[in-house]
Amino acid sequence: MSPVIFHIDVNSAYLSWTAVEQLKNGAKVDLREIPSIIGGDKKSRHGVVLAKSISAKKYGIRTGEPVVNAFRKCPNLAMEPPNHRMYREKSQKLMEYLRGFTTKIEQVSVDECYLDFTDIADRFPSPLDAAFLMKNGIRERFGFTVNIGISENKLLAKMASDFEKPDKVHTLFLREVPVKMWPLPLGELFMAGRSSVEVLKKLEINTIGDLANADLSLIELHLKSHGKMLWEFANGIDHSPVQWEQAEAKGIGNSTTLAEDAATYEEVREVFAGLAESVGRRLRKAGQKANMVSMEIKYHDFQSMSHQTQLSKPTSDEQVLLDTACRLFQEAWTGEPVRLLGIRTAKLVDAGEPEQMSIFDLEPQKPVDEKRQRLNAAMNQIRKKYGDDAVMKASRMKKVK
Repeated sequence: MSPVIFHIDVNSAYLSWTAVEQLKNGAKVDLREIPSIIGGDKKSRHGVVLAKSISAKKYGIRTGEPVVNAFRKCPNLAMEPPNHRMYREKSQKLMEYLRGFTTKIEQVSVDECYLDFTDIADRFPSPLDAAFLMKNGIRERFGFTVNIGISENKLLAKMASDFEKPDKVHTLFLREVPVKMWPLPLGELFMAGRSSVEVLKKLEINTIGDLANADLSLIELHLKSHGKMLWEFANGIDHSPVQWEQAEAKGIGNSTTLAEDAATYEEVREVFAGLAESVGRRLRKAGQKANMVSMEIKYHDFQSMSHQTQLSKPTSDEQVLLDTACRLFQEAWTGEPVRLLGIRTAKLVDAGEPEQMSIFDLEPQKPVDEKRQRLNAAMNQIRKKYGDDAVMKASRMKKVK
């Protein structure tokens, strides 16, 4: 049978979870029923909006905007600080509940996941029946609501879950794309950032349908590989699997939240250089090499995405990790400011395991690789004796202004 994928997204997660906790502790007002936000400091009104109620949205309040702006739009706005420890607990309970249906779940953030329904479809009258059972069970058991999108692939399932909210189930199968998705404004397409939308609007491409029916070569000319990805998304094309295996248990990675959003590729590459050095060092310390590398982005508006690739041969070389992460980033970046970056590796093998040679290994390029391996080995020995910060490459040293 065709794949059936669910995308499950908690409605205004931070605000809903805070409201549920307050009501459990005797609160008389439900934050979800009044203009309210999560984020910032009550006294100083600093910070950004992390979540908003439906009535707050009616005032034009947007997730990611400064709290002070939100209060200008709605002076009587109620605001509560975030409680990330409590959010993680709520998230964990949600995932435990969903794993009662299937373990084939890919959690992509604290409040959303993909669920591969394909193998359990024969247990239910229909995917819709199962989705309503999950959705209603979550509301009755935990007190908060979710949206569930259903489709043949992850992209369309996510698009479906973003339709009318809250507490809804929507389908967006390929046959429904022209009717349900193509009339939508271009900015509602997953991964269509503001800068990309502005470029496409200059080409008189204003809706998702306009993009889907545009000449791909024209789109690629203006937006390169990201344009091709957007064109494929507009046509409902997505081949990414639900990665339900626990990558963390089988891989090594590192990520960092930036003190200031990175707005240029040069800034991003510098961050990736440090991450690649850390991941490479940890791989070598563990005596491992990676067959797969993934790159993780969280944008300034808290939207997250990842992109991965299989390597031609396993590696722990930080230069290979850096080059791969940068290539993946350039393929996926929307041009929007970036708040978090990460590099992760998976499909690990022992460093001493024999490698299968390819035709490229027969070319006279091995001395360079061997020289780099000797350099890495020497640096590892120095760090082992004097500490991780004892030696670094000149390219990683901060420039003196």
